[in-house]
Amino acid sequence: MLAPPNCIAGQMLRQRHPTLPGPVFFRCVEEAVGIIEEAAPQALSQVDIGVEEVPEVGALWSSHMPLAASVDPTGGQLAQIVLYRRPIELRSADREQLSQLVFVALLEQVSSVTGLSMSTLDPSNRRGD
Repeated sequence: MLAPPNCIAGQMLRQRHPTLPGPVFFRCVEEAVGIIEEAAPQALSQVDIGVEEVPEVGALWSSHMPLAASVDPTGGQLAQIVLYRRPIELRSADREQLSQLVFVALLEQVSSVTGLSMSTLDPSNRRGD
């Protein structure tokens, strides 16, 4: 249940599908990191990867909630990538889709912060282009 009955919703609001256990999501992240490291071992050497439940409330979004975000390296700081667990899970019907979406979201962000092409990071085209 997301919210009990109230004057705004009028009825109880339910999640579209249940949240997967946290370890499932983190295994998907580890698998995605492993695939990228195998294809381009140097790609993640200067990147910190983290997971947050949802983006900050104050973040500026276009018409949808982001799945991930990145910050380019500055000064002595490493590049940073954050994957947003709940938005990714809500767009995934099953573990296979979750794994694919985590991989694609991470791949796009790594490409953005490193300047490496998608084909360098994913030579076997697991992203399905």
